Amino acid sequence: MEQTRKIGIMGGTFNPIHNGHLALADAAYKAFSLDIILFMPSGKSYMKQHVLDNSRRVTMVSKAIESVPYFELSTIEVERPGNTYTSETLQQLTQQNPDIQYYFIMGADSLFYIEKWRNPEIIFQLSTLICMVRDDYDMADIKKKGAELTQKGANILYLNMPKIDISSTDIRNRVKNHQSISELVPEKVEKYILQEHLYEED
Repeated sequence: MEQTRKIGIMGGTFNPIHNGHLALADAAYKAFSLDIILFMPSGKSYMKQHVLDNSRRVTMVSKAIESVPYFELSTIEVERPGNTYTSETLQQLTQQNPDIQYYFIMGADSLFYIEKWRNPEIIFQLSTLICMVRDDYDMADIKKKGAELTQKGANILYLNMPKIDISSTDIRNRVKNHQSISELVPEKVEKYILQEHLYEED
C-alpha cells in the first residue's frame, strides 16, 4: 500500500527570507520525516502593512531554497486575490491533493493567536501543527495552550530548537543603515537585495 506523502508548509511574508526560516524548515523536515517543505510566501497579508511586492519576495525565496532538493516554492497564496488566509490555502491544497497529509509549521507564539485566525477549526481539521519551541520559552504555558487547542480538534507536534536571533525587521534595518547582512541571509538573497536596492528606504 502506498504511503501517504507528508508535506510541510512554511508560510510567511518572507520580507526577506533569512537563515532562521531555512534552519526551522530543515529541522522540521528531519524531525518528522517529511517528504518536502513548501515555502509559501503570503499574498496580501491582513496583519502586515508595507510588505515588499510579491514578485520580489517570491524571487528571494526561490533563490534561497534552490540548492535544497526537499524545499519547494509554492505561489498558491500570492496568486490568490484578496487577503491571505491559511484556512483557505489548506482547503485549496486539500481539494487539489486529497491524499497528502499537510503539516503547518509555526512559531510557539502563534499557538496563542491561532484562534483569532480565520476559521481555525478548518486549519485543525486539514493539517497537523508543527510548533517550534525555542529554548527561551515557557514550556508549561505552551503545553497548557496546546492541550486547550487539542480539545478543540488540533493535532500538535512540538519541535524544540535553539533560539535563532534573526529577524526580517533587523535585516531591513541593517540594509537601510548600510550594515552587512551576509551572516543572516543566503548569499544569493544578499546579492539580490543589494543589486535591486531593496530596503534602502522606508
